[in-house]
Amino acid sequence: QVQLVESGGGLVQAGGSLRLSCTASGPFSSYAMGWFRQAPGKEREFVAARSWNADDTRLADSVKGRFTIARDGARNTMSLRMDSLKPEDTAVYFCAAHLRAIVLTTPDDYRFWGQGTQVTVSS
Repeated sequence: QVQLVESGGGLVQAGGSLRLSCTASGPFSSYAMGWFRQAPGKEREFVAARSWNADDTRLADSVKGRFTIARDGARNTMSLRMDSLKPEDTAVYFCAAHLRAIVLTTPDDYRFWGQGTQVTVSS
């Protein structure tokens, strides 16, 4: 069974920074991973993703220049560094994974999901 464990998140003032981490464990050797977020009353939206070997990454236009996705040490880990945070970044952030090698940006393409971690940015 695949498990995704997230850490990080919390409350920060606008302009501040936070770092999220996610580790995947289970029977597969490699996972491509991504971050999605969902604000109250809104659909889940793509934030960032990396390919299984972390050679390819992608960011949503709304976070480019502010967020950075990277492998966080071991192969099946991922971090999301969030700088210059804005109140509109407030949401529950979800780590997700799939078994294809490429970057994917649609929630339906992801097979495995973490429980989510709250990020709140105050103005």
